[in-house]
Amino acid sequence: MKNKNNILIFRTGILEGLKMPFWMVLASMIGFGSMAQDLGLSMEIAVVSSLAIWGLPGQVAMVELMAVGLPVLSIVIASSLANMRFMPMTIVAMPLFKGNRSALKYRYFLAQMLSINIWSVFMRHGPNLAVEDRLPFYFGVSLICLMGGCIGTIIGFTAADFLPLYLTVSLIFLNPVYFVFVFSSAQNFNCLLAAGLGAILGPSLYQIVPEWTVPITGLLAGSIAFYFSKWKGK
Repeated sequence: MKNKNNILIFRTGILEGLKMPFWMVLASMIGFGSMAQDLGLSMEIAVVSSLAIWGLPGQVAMVELMAVGLPVLSIVIASSLANMRFMPMTIVAMPLFKGNRSALKYRYFLAQMLSINIWSVFMRHGPNLAVEDRLPFYFGVSLICLMGGCIGTIIGFTAADFLPLYLTVSLIFLNPVYFVFVFSSAQNFNCLLAAGLGAILGPSLYQIVPEWTVPITGLLAGSIAFYFSKWKGK
């Protein structure tokens, strides 16, 4: 009976992933696959990077640095720094598995599978599920998104010669646009404030420190929203 319930919850996770995250990952990875082919990487490396790095900014950094022939250590550091945004998401998501021994055993694997698409779906539905149902649901969402990433990478790599540059670049930026809508739809003023401040600060800071625009914008917008919520609470 327990196994049957796990299968049903696993299918529920797959269906939730198919509603939007799968298609966003698929479209974005088409752009990445095309970029990888243009820069001379093999399809195998492109697909493995989608599975192992599993974060578009880190993957883009990897293929660009590999194309110019930088040392492996530099590529690893750059890709890791680009994906550091997953750390706070992991810290928030992992406590939801507390009380599930299987989740504790696979915790590093679960953290590796995490992406913002998966995180947004899991954080929306996970707290409403029983503790034992969260792991199969998470696996369902993660599996379908990973499949979308691999399929998109292969499609983009294969069709690179037929896709115009403006389309592939647009597809890569489709995912961040989707994230903005995800966080803007949250019923939380802090999220709306952080997203709004980021939209204002980002373009302005780019004129001053283009190499550090993203981390500085995130730090300022998030900190202002956080301390505003504390002040408002008092």
